[in-house]
Amino acid sequence: MFETFYKSFSKKVDAAKNKFGRPLTLTEKILYAHLFYENELKDYKHGEDYVNFKPDRVAMQDATAQMALLQFMNAGKKKAAVKSSVHCDHLIQAYKGADIDLPEAEKVNKEVYEFLQSVAAKYGIDYWKPGAGIIHQVVLENYAFPGGMMIGTDSHTPNAGGLTMAAVGVGGADAADVMSGMEWELKMPKIIGVKLNGKLKGFASPKDIILKLAGILTVKGGTNSIIEYFGEGTLSLPATGKSTVCNMGAEVGATTSIFPFDNHTADYLNATGRKDIAALAEQYKEYLKADDEVLNNPEKYYDKVIEIDLDNLSHYVNGPFTPDAASKVSEMAAKVIENNYPDKVEAALIGSCTNSSYQDLGRAANLLEQAVAKNIPLKAELIINPGSILVLETAKRDKIIDTFKNAGAVIMTNACGPCIGQWKRITDDNERKNTIVTTFNRNFAKRADGNPNTYAFIVSPEMAVAYAISGRLSFNPEKDTVKDKYGNDVMLTAPSWDALPKEGFVKCDKGLITPPENGDDITVKIDASSSRLQILKPFAKWDGNDIIEADLLIKTKGKCTTDHISMAGPWLKYRGHLENISDNMLMGAVNAFNNETNKVKNNYTHEYAAVSATAKYYRDNKNGSIVAAEENYGEGSSREHAAMEPRFLGVKAIIAKSFARIHETNLKKQGMLALTFQNKDDYNLVQEGDLISITGLKDFAPNKELIVTLKHSDGKTDTFKVNHTYNMQQIEWFKAGSALNNLQK
Repeated sequence: MFETFYKSFSKKVDAAKNKFGRPLTLTEKILYAHLFYENELKDYKHGEDYVNFKPDRVAMQDATAQMALLQFMNAGKKKAAVKSSVHCDHLIQAYKGADIDLPEAEKVNKEVYEFLQSVAAKYGIDYWKPGAGIIHQVVLENYAFPGGMMIGTDSHTPNAGGLTMAAVGVGGADAADVMSGMEWELKMPKIIGVKLNGKLKGFASPKDIILKLAGILTVKGGTNSIIEYFGEGTLSLPATGKSTVCNMGAEVGATTSIFPFDNHTADYLNATGRKDIAALAEQYKEYLKADDEVLNNPEKYYDKVIEIDLDNLSHYVNGPFTPDAASKVSEMAAKVIENNYPDKVEAALIGSCTNSSYQDLGRAANLLEQAVAKNIPLKAELIINPGSILVLETAKRDKIIDTFKNAGAVIMTNACGPCIGQWKRITDDNERKNTIVTTFNRNFAKRADGNPNTYAFIVSPEMAVAYAISGRLSFNPEKDTVKDKYGNDVMLTAPSWDALPKEGFVKCDKGLITPPENGDDITVKIDASSSRLQILKPFAKWDGNDIIEADLLIKTKGKCTTDHISMAGPWLKYRGHLENISDNMLMGAVNAFNNETNKVKNNYTHEYAAVSATAKYYRDNKNGSIVAAEENYGEGSSREHAAMEPRFLGVKAIIAKSFARIHETNLKKQGMLALTFQNKDDYNLVQEGDLISITGLKDFAPNKELIVTLKHSDGKTDTFKVNHTYNMQQIEWFKAGSALNNLQK
């Protein structure tokens, strides 16, 4: 299969270069080699043209797979059209440790796991059992390959870019479409070239590259762009380190991120049992990097170029409350005082899909060994989430896990855990401000432990341990000392650990259940009385009319991520039941009129109630509702529940200053209107109690603005224009009621 792939890949790249008469970036090579319709080869405009692609794989995690597969079941197919996998990593709560937490999760989530396993078996999909590992680490170990294209129902799917794969986070509707054999549509992304010079030194790690870049680009600076790394600095980074960088590229809004193929890529493929792929990639390596003309004149071929000098890269700490608040560790002592951050570090958490590889755990353990040898006790709770069974078993053999345990760390299940809010944290007082450090990718308020008073900072694994040893956010391990148990001042030295285990990865049961050749006789398991799973009913098609006097549901203030729109944590259990999970809709969003959450005014009863309850009232008794929002609405996770819930509860449109890429697509897929203020100041015209009309829908067309009229409670009106990015196919989704409805026509 891979011989055929690479022969075809090289021919398609050559065809594109010949037709365009110019060299190609690595990103362009992969995109043009994956056109759904080969006869549609043309030099697409970056950031403007929509393109249909044909991904090689689909990956789904258990929280998003439920809705993705419920939608796929409605497509009427006998088998998934592309190689696909389901990974059970999100529903396992971190509490007392893997030995207790995993059996508990298997019991609590039994019906969901049985549903996912039965669907996977019926439709030819690989199923990875609870405890097998975090989706992106498992994909890296087993499925990712240079030059491939994959979509995944998790925003950190770009992790596979560390193995030169164009891997993009999407909503479940996109996954259902691709598994049904349909094309996958994407606006041709812009390409941001990041040139890496030099080599990392001291405490600096690959994580610090993306922590610094997040500070440069901010949370929306990479929107509708692919970040392509190049330069001699890439050659010094191990494959899993590159994956860390690609993984967290989602925090700047990037469509995906990618590194060129090199010896480290080949080494990782060889170490994980894919020598045939490594050999073929080596044979075609010129196709798995940008052309030399591009590398020699990057400003001519990339839409934007950023240079980072690894020789002088500091170790960073980003936060709190947003992943782009980047600070050098050396600056934190002053910032703690200036911003009144809690200096005491109470917990350090290592793991997540961003930093849970063999080397990540090894470098962290190496620093802990120093602490033990120098008689320095830990000052903070230390929690470890290994990335996979393969990583865990190899770390056990190489005494890494013993080092953690001897230092007092708790080893959690190979799962996401605290990173996505699945952390049962026991604290003395939830009203008290406190600081935690994590190796995760996100640190939105309340994300890890549900506590708005937790200040979460993102760091590398080695810095997480350094903070656990010192117990102070103001600590800089390159300059500051810590006290040993005898009161002596002791310095730490930068850790080191091999990128790959010297004795190879252990051979073990990885937790994979492969599907039978024919699943026709398998029955999908859904209990009709279940509170967690519910067969989906198609949304109603557009009635052919403009939206007239729909009620303003909420005007959100400030950051409104998918965590604010559809919270995780305890709500994860309802991810397969649209009606039940809709009760959490927008409960975390701040109401601009009273600065409170989950408290909006009903225009008819004049009482304040939960957003979801008010939306139901407008849906059942009036003409539905509309949401107004600020910048980068829907930032964060790929969870399409944040689009499906408002659709289910009768929200007609979201009017925002701007949208995050995945969420805007998710809204379109569910037949909703995603509109932007043409003049962003018009957001200020929206008043509590407004009735909102959207006209021009009968002539809905690409690049044609719509008109919004606000009827205020005092009888006065304001009218302004709104923009949209719908193309003809997406307008058909809107008219049909959803993309899936359009598929069934």
